[in-house]
Amino acid sequence: MNKPIQTRIGILGGTFNPVHLGHLILAQNALEKYELSKVLFVPCAMPPHKKSAALVSATHRMAMLNAVIETDPRFEVSDIELARKGPSYSVDTVAQLHEMHAGAGLYFIIGSDSLGELHMWKDIQKLLTMCTFVTFTRPGNGARAITPESLKMESPWPQRLLSNVSSLHMVDISSSEIRYRVAEGMSIRYLVPQAVETYIAENHLYGR
Repeated sequence: MNKPIQTRIGILGGTFNPVHLGHLILAQNALEKYELSKVLFVPCAMPPHKKSAALVSATHRMAMLNAVIETDPRFEVSDIELARKGPSYSVDTVAQLHEMHAGAGLYFIIGSDSLGELHMWKDIQKLLTMCTFVTFTRPGNGARAITPESLKMESPWPQRLLSNVSSLHMVDISSSEIRYRVAEGMSIRYLVPQAVETYIAENHLYGR
């Protein structure tokens, strides 16, 4: 008797301040590469490793995400970190998602720039046993530059993490670049979906 195919759910966390085409391409890469059932976009309430001075409200960030994914059934937005408030720790989020999606395999999606920082994440040893990390290289930050020693973790984790590093359709777009361009009165067309560009303009976000 064949075993039922396990549901696979991707987790893509971040500030999404704002969400841009790079985020969407990353999510699609992960969905296709790992045959995921869906990808959850999880905006954080308070990033523990980033300054949040330029962070717009959760209401605005959720609205931009919802405007983007409403026409794509493969993507969903989860507000679990916003509802929890306080610093957004991935180990707490993954534990909560396991309760919400019992039996599902969870795939935590990151860029290669985050891979070298994992050793600093809260309860990373516990987190590594709760989900599968899948990494996609970003322009200028290829897999060759990442070594087991650079990950600063005990075996077998460096080897397992590096076995799930992929290089697919990545574009060099950042939320900070978009905020800068808006503040300088420059165009963000082709960097964000039309719905996000319109929302930012209508709500006067990221201006000086």
